[in-house]
Amino acid sequence: MKFFMRLIFLTAILIGWTSGGFAGALAESPASAPRIITVAMDGSGDFASIQEAVDSAGKGDTVLIKAGAYAQDLTIHSKEKIKIVGAGADTTILLGRGTMVGVLHVGKWPYGAADIDISGLTINEHGGHALGIFNGTRITLHHLHVNGMVFGQQVHDVRIEDCVIGGSETTGVHVTDSQVQLIGNVIHDNDYGVNVTGKSDIRLERNIITKNLFEAVVIGDQSKGVLISNTLVKNGGGAAFLGSSTIEASGNIVSLNKVGFLIAASSQTKISYNALFNREGNYLRAGSPNVPAPELQAESDMTADPHFVDAEHDDFRLRPDTILINRGRFRYLGALPPLPAPVQDR
Repeated sequence: MKFFMRLIFLTAILIGWTSGGFAGALAESPASAPRIITVAMDGSGDFASIQEAVDSAGKGDTVLIKAGAYAQDLTIHSKEKIKIVGAGADTTILLGRGTMVGVLHVGKWPYGAADIDISGLTINEHGGHALGIFNGTRITLHHLHVNGMVFGQQVHDVRIEDCVIGGSETTGVHVTDSQVQLIGNVIHDNDYGVNVTGKSDIRLERNIITKNLFEAVVIGDQSKGVLISNTLVKNGGGAAFLGSSTIEASGNIVSLNKVGFLIAASSQTKISYNALFNREGNYLRAGSPNVPAPELQAESDMTADPHFVDAEHDDFRLRPDTILINRGRFRYLGALPPLPAPVQDR
């Protein structure tokens, strides 16, 4: 009995000493400070390979890519809370190696990625895709030029802001089963501007979507979409709401397209305070063929020339004489504010 009592006593002492030892070790080893990891083609950085730099990054680190045209691909997965910062979209270009579809991939099944921030790059396409986002959450893409498609699947809390996306032979931005915000982008010269499928939830706000061969925006299947203060102009069509989608569209300019809104009877669409001015019809009911449906116009919608500064040369700011100001809760309709009225001499 005395033996067991002594054993219990010694064990308690050892546990106390070990716990104290661990506590002391932790107190003496604070978390590492976030690092800035540089990539340079000329060997002046920490790495010449962007992939190796990202692979080495830990939580809180920033990978800074110096100016240059990098014939490299990049895949970011199993990473959390890192930033990828180029020296500027005009000077830092991901060309890819031509060995895989797409040049930049964020997330990868089954690994994923979270809290990733990417900016200051141009990303070229390969195989029809430029940038793919898969199985990730809290992904922010801003101040990028993307030459090709941005594709997102099963991603959540994604924000794409102040980017220029164009030149895809299919779609500029295609998301499926995803939660995405598109804020203040220019999406141009694709077959379709934005295509939303599956059970997605998307918000488009203050985007200019122009010169796409077909619709600027297509939202279908069981997706939910909110379109607020966008300029959809000079496309084959403005916006198509198909399938059993649920839509709110308010404060948009839908102008100089072939048609304005194409709405399926199966969709649930709430529209208000939009300005439409299109060649072959502002409101159509989807069918075979599509049928003009002027009865779909909301009482607050307008049929009016927006009076752009210079639509021929893609200057979609509003002239001072526009009537698209102070409409409902909107100081002005569309993505861009009107020019100030000239000062009158006294």
